[in-house]
Amino acid sequence: MKIVVHDTASAMIDILQRPLEERPDALREMLSPLHGPMAARMGEVDLVQMHSMGAGFPFDRDDPRCLAAVRQMQDADVWSRIEDSLATARERLLAVPGIKTADTVHVVLILGNPDEDILMGDNSGYTGMGGFPGAIQLVMWPTETSLAKINHAAVHELHHNVRYANVVWDPMTVTVGEQVVAEGMAEAFVRELAGEEAMGPWATKLSGPELDDAYEKVTAAVDVSGMQNMPPYIYGDTIAQRMGAQPVGLPFAAGYAAGLRVADAHLAASGLTAAQSVALPARDILKNAGIATSA
Repeated sequence: MKIVVHDTASAMIDILQRPLEERPDALREMLSPLHGPMAARMGEVDLVQMHSMGAGFPFDRDDPRCLAAVRQMQDADVWSRIEDSLATARERLLAVPGIKTADTVHVVLILGNPDEDILMGDNSGYTGMGGFPGAIQLVMWPTETSLAKINHAAVHELHHNVRYANVVWDPMTVTVGEQVVAEGMAEAFVRELAGEEAMGPWATKLSGPELDDAYEKVTAAVDVSGMQNMPPYIYGDTIAQRMGAQPVGLPFAAGYAAGLRVADAHLAASGLTAAQSVALPARDILKNAGIATSA
């Protein structure tokens, strides 16, 4: 498994200095390493449209904050730190016997939108997507937290990338149990490599009775299936509503925090590491955590 962390800093500086009418095509070129792996899972995708609909930087107007932010990320050695953390994670995952991976994983870090409230609020300025074998997309706006932790988010996404080179993911049949296991184990892997302080806000914001309540509600829904039904159980009601899903009474990132508790119970019961657990079926991990499923 070769990991390529693309030099999107130079590409973004170029895009942000181009005439407005040239920017969409230049952005599409920068995002092109993601296209093949995403299209293989989702069908044909318009990456520029996804960028516009998501938390990506504004490219249809001049915003002086953007160039300054990219240069701040360069000064913080963000790209090289991502590369170093992924190299360590890669070696740990490749040590798992029989593991399958994409031949090459393309990593594309994109500047976020400082006016996107979910990115800048609950997510502390950074997020990622890595469930398409061969591609990892990271999005960040430089904040104290994102500058310190974006490389750990890359490790979280690499765990997903390897998992879904081994575990079948079907949007029609995927269950809450699978999604919760994936998120919890990815955060446990981050902790395994870099300690508690490296974990993301999505896994650590809930505690006490609020976490207990979320855990009960999420684990009671492990057999709920279909990607359209996932958002409230994984991301919480606020993000679910933005995605057009029905809220179920859960706070931000409930599935991540519940998933980490599931992962911890599995790790304690099995004696395995999060790396060694990367390709295990969700039903086995849930069983080790004492959670019954219908599968």
